[in-house]
Amino acid sequence: MATDQMDIDDSLYSRQRYVLGDSAMQQMAKSNVLISGLGGLGVEYSKNIILAGVKSVTLQDSKTASYKDLSTQFYLREEDVKAGRNRAEASLPRLAELNPYVSVKVSTEVLNEDTDLTDLKNYQCVILTEASLKLQLKVNAFCRSQTPQIKFVAADVYGVFCSAFCDFGENFEVVDQNGEEVQEVFVANITKANPGVVTCLENQMHGLESGNTVVFKEVEGMTKLNGTLQKVTVISPYAFTICDTSGSDYQAYVTGGRCIEIKQPAVLSYESLEMQLLNPSILVADLSKLDTPQNIHLGMYALHQYQEQYQGLPRIRNKEDADKLIEIAKLLNKKLVNTVEPMNTDLLTNLAYTSEGCFAPLTAALGGIVAQEGLKALTGKFTPLNQWFYLDASEVIPSDQSADSQAFQLRDDRYDGLRICIGDNLCQQLSKLHLFMVGCGAIGCEMLKNYALLGIGSSQGGLITITDNDLIEKSNLNRQFLFRPQHIQKPKSCTAAQSVLEINPALSIEAQQHKVCPQSEQKIYNDEFFESQDLVVNALDNVEARRYVDSRCVTNQRALLESGTMGAKGHVQVIVPHLTESYASQQDPQERDVPYCTLKSFPATIEHTIQWAREKFESLLSQKPAAFTKFWSSHQNPDSVVQELSEGHQLEGAIQAIKMLKQRPHSWADCVKISRVKFEKYFSNKAKNLLHAFPVDTKLKDGTPFWQSPKRPPTPLEYDISDPSHFQFVVSLSRLLANIYNVEVTNSDLEDDTVRKLIAETSVPDFVPSSKRIEVDESAKKPTESSSVGSDDIEQSAITLSTLIKSGKTQPGHLVAKPVIFEKDDDSNGHIDFMTAASNLRATMYSIENADRLKTKRIAGRIVPAIATTTAAVAGLVTVELVKIVKKSPLADYKNCFLNLALPSVIFSEPGAAERTQIKEDLSFTLWDKWEVQGNKDFKLKDFLKYFKDKYAFDASMVVHGVKMIYVPIMPGHMKRLPQTMIKLLKPSEGQKYVDLTVAFAGESDDDIPGPPVRYYFTK
Repeated sequence: MATDQMDIDDSLYSRQRYVLGDSAMQQMAKSNVLISGLGGLGVEYSKNIILAGVKSVTLQDSKTASYKDLSTQFYLREEDVKAGRNRAEASLPRLAELNPYVSVKVSTEVLNEDTDLTDLKNYQCVILTEASLKLQLKVNAFCRSQTPQIKFVAADVYGVFCSAFCDFGENFEVVDQNGEEVQEVFVANITKANPGVVTCLENQMHGLESGNTVVFKEVEGMTKLNGTLQKVTVISPYAFTICDTSGSDYQAYVTGGRCIEIKQPAVLSYESLEMQLLNPSILVADLSKLDTPQNIHLGMYALHQYQEQYQGLPRIRNKEDADKLIEIAKLLNKKLVNTVEPMNTDLLTNLAYTSEGCFAPLTAALGGIVAQEGLKALTGKFTPLNQWFYLDASEVIPSDQSADSQAFQLRDDRYDGLRICIGDNLCQQLSKLHLFMVGCGAIGCEMLKNYALLGIGSSQGGLITITDNDLIEKSNLNRQFLFRPQHIQKPKSCTAAQSVLEINPALSIEAQQHKVCPQSEQKIYNDEFFESQDLVVNALDNVEARRYVDSRCVTNQRALLESGTMGAKGHVQVIVPHLTESYASQQDPQERDVPYCTLKSFPATIEHTIQWAREKFESLLSQKPAAFTKFWSSHQNPDSVVQELSEGHQLEGAIQAIKMLKQRPHSWADCVKISRVKFEKYFSNKAKNLLHAFPVDTKLKDGTPFWQSPKRPPTPLEYDISDPSHFQFVVSLSRLLANIYNVEVTNSDLEDDTVRKLIAETSVPDFVPSSKRIEVDESAKKPTESSSVGSDDIEQSAITLSTLIKSGKTQPGHLVAKPVIFEKDDDSNGHIDFMTAASNLRATMYSIENADRLKTKRIAGRIVPAIATTTAAVAGLVTVELVKIVKKSPLADYKNCFLNLALPSVIFSEPGAAERTQIKEDLSFTLWDKWEVQGNKDFKLKDFLKYFKDKYAFDASMVVHGVKMIYVPIMPGHMKRLPQTMIKLLKPSEGQKYVDLTVAFAGESDDDIPGPPVRYYFTK
């Protein structure tokens, strides 16, 4: 990675490339970073920056490892403490193996106010932690004095409070402020006005912001706009204004047009640390604690002064030292440009009480945020922090301030730093926790690291259970830091469990490889399993699985911590029984499916052509070969098939199987010829057929053109053997066909000259217009293939198969095809090559701008962009909430979070309270409630209904089990069920103790009243 222009290892960096882009990756590969202070925070952002792939990282630290370090520094071991090893030297081997492309070095020289800073000229970014304020001011001043200015970051965690400061110089260029995909919209109308108003087609939201710049293309009528850059002012989600279009040089708008966002760089100016100390610019994260950031700023400033004055931090939970800190803060407050009013003395006291400690979840959260700022400094990708960020987790401090201070003191063990913050009682509760985590990917790895540092499940009776059915891939190594190259193709859960035990050998952890789903609900993850857990954590990457785990937690009254990331964005949701709403309480708007006719015949964007290519891949290379093999494995005697077809019997799949058998390639030449004919079919005949059905001048009934935006008339492609995309399509498809049909391919077969010769020899059938109806209705669904066939087709298939038998083309080896299973991360398999070629040829046919292989891979592979920094930050914030759950905090203490490190934005909010449904004046329920009915072997349906009548004065109007209606009075025969036993009606499986039923009750009006879930026990 140290070369001027590196080749990006896509198998390692693919998910990160989709977030940062190749330009930023190249810039990082040329950059050197100094990280000073290898405590918990220092090792966290060292990990993240090394995973990202800079040129080199120098770890500067002169301190030796201590027991207190083990609370947060996950790359130190107890033997390092006992041997008195330097923290940087002890961490070096484990950090260096995170990324083979990054040079990791160590400096154990002291960095203080007297150090010569000349060596800092070798770095593009300097990140300090555990540094005195005097040293920070000196280094910051030196960085600002250089040309170009060295980017400076300082960050610290003291107890349950943390801070970060960024200074990227007076003229820092940001090349991409938000990292969002470039917006592209189709135009419905442009007014002749001052300013001109642009309206989007069919209420398509433009996604632009005022001040954005767009370029216009393909506008008819008002052609002067084409190719011009226009600054927009948003007036609604569907419209925006541009320049003055009222002049005579602007013709009236007729039709068509696209506007595409053009990202413009921005130049930002930063103030020095010295200036910002007195007049801080602070990012506010928690709107319910608006005064907190200013108070933490004052407290941190005072803490540095305290250390200088008293040569150390305030003693643990020492009131005298806390009062001294408050007095210093009062003096400093007078120096601030904007004094802090009111000054929060409780906050300052907590800062003093806990400053000797370090809360591991905060080091994880801040380490992710700060590392991303470091990457911004190197690349100009995303908007940097301006200029301070403060975060606290003071809610985890025991609320009883009179608690025995001995419970917070040092004991020379790995939990010292944690104990100072939360006390020994809460430490013990964490150690005895039963925690179930679903998923061991990127977030899962980060979570496990945090659990190890907190000692979750580390004492008698405590247990962490994890499950993940995936195997480790190389692309995981860029974010899932518990895995190494030697772990590829090993189970994620087992490997993660082994790796995390190196951080804390005392953990009790059980690794499983089951999916948590309805299929595992009865025997593995049943109610008894969930009831044995204190807490459930989701580390999943899909909504369906999240909803299922959420439903199981609601059913079994278990707290759930939910989180996720996408690129620089992340979220945290806290779900606590009887306090908060659940994950399913809120639903994201569903994405609109692309209409079938758009994909089939009228693509308008590159996304449409890529989806078409993916579906063509699945149909041609996976589904049809699978159906072919399935048919012939069920009908192994072709003669018997001929006999049945000759007798007029319809065999499911026979027509298609015989057609494929007839067309099956037997040589490399056959594969090439089939591929060349497919090119003609997909990219020439398709266009000719559309234009035959709908000539370019076709009008609709209302007189408007058929071919108007977003519809684009296609242009048939003429095969050009010298065109790389034409050639790539034939070669990539031929290779895939050879693999499916077990055709031997030699190196000479793959030579360009050989393939060109075969292509030239291919006889391409002439175009004949199709009589098939072309769907133009956007609401129409994809038709299902009809299983009924005519007698003529059956007879012809029998004749064809008989001919194939006679020609010896029905040998056992001919009746097998190996379906292609799509794998996006194996560049040698040709899958993405085929899709890229097919998509771009279709795009060219419709005059749509082509996409490169990387973009095609992301869209076709449905890849979720991801970076280690967001993952670390989210996992840290989740773990803060975990401690609150164990502490049994009130609702107001919990924090959901949405963050976007690209902006940067970190927004906390109180979780939504569980919605209460009022059935009648004195009776209500929430989603967490359920009514229980104790039955017995003789308990009848009428007894079940009487229970609700007696207890709640309600008549049941419906009893449903899953999708089965047990009792609906108006249904025929249901009244006869009243004397039947519940066991007979519900038919429980052997050993089943209960069922969950849905019961509705008759209201005063005609509407039924819904009740909570009802759990019916078959025996007491």
